[in-house]
Amino acid sequence: LLHGYLYARFPYFYIAMGTGQHPLAKRLAPLLAWIGNLIIKNAGSSDPAATVKFADTYHGKVVPLQAARQLVSVHEPVNLPNLEPIVPYAKARDIILKNPDHIAVMYCPCRTAREHPCLPLDVCLEVGEPFASFVVEHNPQKARMITSEEAQTILEAEDKRGHVHHAFFKDAMLGRFYAICNCCTCCCAALQAQRNGTPMLASSGYAAQVEANQCAGCGNCVEICPFDALTLDGMARVDVERCMGCGVCLGQCPAGAISLTRMESKGTPLEIEALMQAASMR
Repeated sequence: LLHGYLYARFPYFYIAMGTGQHPLAKRLAPLLAWIGNLIIKNAGSSDPAATVKFADTYHGKVVPLQAARQLVSVHEPVNLPNLEPIVPYAKARDIILKNPDHIAVMYCPCRTAREHPCLPLDVCLEVGEPFASFVVEHNPQKARMITSEEAQTILEAEDKRGHVHHAFFKDAMLGRFYAICNCCTCCCAALQAQRNGTPMLASSGYAAQVEANQCAGCGNCVEICPFDALTLDGMARVDVERCMGCGVCLGQCPAGAISLTRMESKGTPLEIEALMQAASMR
């Protein structure tokens, strides 16, 4: 609980220290490493043989634009525990939404920590209680309550900028989904960790597919892809292993040659409407 309080109460200091952007980060690096290892150790399971990694305690699920819209359009309580096929980590894999229509937007801690951040800053969405109200109460200069419609407008604008939507889960945030971040490769700590070999982001369950007879070979999708999953060889080609199914490339293709196709090998999509419907039929 203390870890969760500190993370939510001081998100800008927490992330700036964690990413090494704060002036004190280098001086306190040994202490931070010790604290981080202690947190992960305490987050372990009762099974002494089980190994808990950093990505098990804090991770994101890639959600294409339509799935992200659904997450900020829920108007009834949600209780979907233990979503291992969707969130394939050892911990923090529940979607339990109390007052899901309570949504806050806050300045992105990752962007705020950078000397020359991507703009705009107010793109991180806290969904449901107690998260939304807590962030606004303690960071009134950098956070505010918004409507579902305003949240969808933010998601659509970020999608056009080529930024990836991630539903984030954290053990210290009651072990469940609490936020949607709109991530850029230059500022986002999670995207950079993923690209550097720490697998803290799960695929959407989809992969991009290019229609050869429609692709004009403009290269827009190659330039924008945050996971370096597209190359240009006369036409755009998808590296399915690298593709996380974020769908960012779809909006960047003037020819409409790209679509998302379901890939069973990449896990189950986080599509809240379908999950709620399936739960209601049990």
